[in-house]
Amino acid sequence: MSPFDRMHIFVRVAELASFTQAAEALCIPKASASTAVQQLETQLGTRLLHRTTRRVQLTQDGQAYYERCKDLLADVDELQSMFQHPDGAGLKGRVRIDMSTGMARNVVVPRLPELLAPHPGLEVELSSTERRVDVVREGFDCVLRTGAVVDSSLVARPLGLVRLVNCASPAYLRAHGTPRSLADLPGHRLVHFVNTLGARSAGFEAVVDGALVLTPMQGALTVNNAEAYMAGCLAGLGLIQVPHLGVVDLLARGDLVEVLPQLAAPPMPLTLMYANRRNLPRRVRTVMDWLAQVVAEHLAQVAAA
Repeated sequence: MSPFDRMHIFVRVAELASFTQAAEALCIPKASASTAVQQLETQLGTRLLHRTTRRVQLTQDGQAYYERCKDLLADVDELQSMFQHPDGAGLKGRVRIDMSTGMARNVVVPRLPELLAPHPGLEVELSSTERRVDVVREGFDCVLRTGAVVDSSLVARPLGLVRLVNCASPAYLRAHGTPRSLADLPGHRLVHFVNTLGARSAGFEAVVDGALVLTPMQGALTVNNAEAYMAGCLAGLGLIQVPHLGVVDLLARGDLVEVLPQLAAPPMPLTLMYANRRNLPRRVRTVMDWLAQVVAEHLAQVAAA
C-alpha cells in the first residue's frame, strides 16, 4: 500500500467518522483501513484519531493532517489529469480563500455560481474573519486584502483601488443633522475604529487640497472589527468611513446614507496575496484569475457610476 493510498483511506475515515463506512466506501476490508491509519500514526509519531466504540473523531494533529492531505490528494488528482483537460475544464479539489465580509457578500459570493458551474468537482472554502489570517500556517491558497501590504513574505498581485465612503444611518441624521463640511464635524460623532482596544483613533480622515487632514471627533463607541463598526453606524451611534464595496447593498436599500462625498478618505489598494510556491495548482490559478476579473469588473462598475 502506497503512502497516498494510506492518506486516501485516512481522509475517508475522517470524513465518515467510521472505519466501517470508510472501508465499505473504498471496497476494502475494515482491518485494512485500520492498519493504514495505524501505519500513518506510527510514521508521523502522533495520534490522528480518537477511537471509541461509538465514534471516530479527529485529534488536533489529525485535523491539521487531514486538511493538508485533502490538498495534497487534490494536487495529485490534478497532476494525473492535467493532460486530459489541458484547457482547465473539470477542475477538482479545494481552494481556501479569505476576504472581508463585505467583499464576500457584495462582490464574490453572488458570482460564485459562474465559477462553480463548469467545475462541479471544485470546492471553495471562504473565510470572512476580521483578523489577518496566517496564509501559510492556516493553509489558505490566497487572500484578498484592503490596505497597505504588510507581509513581504507573500506574493502580492495588485487589483486596483477601493473607494472609501463616509456613511451615517438615517436615524443618526434625523437626530444630529447632515454634516456639510469639515467645520460641521465638531458637532457630530464618529464610531471609532482601532486595531487594538486602548489605542487612540486617528479621527475623521479627509483629503483637502490634495493633503490628508485628520479631524479629532467625539464618539461613544470604539471597536476593533468591521462587523461591530458597521453595527454601530446602523444603530445611529456615529459616522463611519468604509470601503464602498462593503456597504453597497446597505446604501442601495437606504439603511445607510453617504455623507460628505467631497471629503472622502484616500482610496485603499486592493491586493490578492498568496504564498510563494514554485508551481501553483491549476485550480488555484484559475480561481485567482477569476477573482481578479470579478474584482476588476466591480471596480470599473463603481468608477462608472
